[in-house]
Amino acid sequence: MDYSDFIGQVQHRLQLGKQGQAVRAIRATLTTLGERLQEGEAKDLAGPLPMEIDWYLLQAESGQRFHFDEFVDRVAERETIDRQKSLFHAQGVMSLVEEVVPEGEFEQIRGQLPEEYDPLFELVGNEEAFD
Repeated sequence: MDYSDFIGQVQHRLQLGKQGQAVRAIRATLTTLGERLQEGEAKDLAGPLPMEIDWYLLQAESGQRFHFDEFVDRVAERETIDRQKSLFHAQGVMSLVEEVVPEGEFEQIRGQLPEEYDPLFELVGNEEAFD
C-alpha cells in the first residue's frame, strides 16, 4: 500500500473531511506508539508501512513507559482533539496498520504492550466499525 492509499483509507475509516486530518491522526497515533515501543519493535513495525508514514515511528523517542491513559492524552494533544475522538482515531489507524503489517510483527507489538492497551486494538479486524 502506498502513501496516498494509506491516507485515503484512514480518511475513509475515520470519516474525515480532509486528508490533512487523516495525516494528523496517523502522525499522532504512530508517533505516540513509537514512543511507547522499544526501538527495535518500532523499526520492525515501520518496515512494511509507506516510507512517508514509517518516519513517525522511527523518529519517536522509543522505550518510554507510560499508561494507556497517557497514550490517549498524547494522541489527543498532538491531534488537538478531545480524548474520545483521539481514541477512535488511534483505533482506526491501528486497524489499518494491522492490515498492512505481517501478522507476526503485529502480534509482537501487541505482546509488548500491557493488557491496559487492549482498547487500542478493539477495532482491528472489525471493518463494520467504519461503515
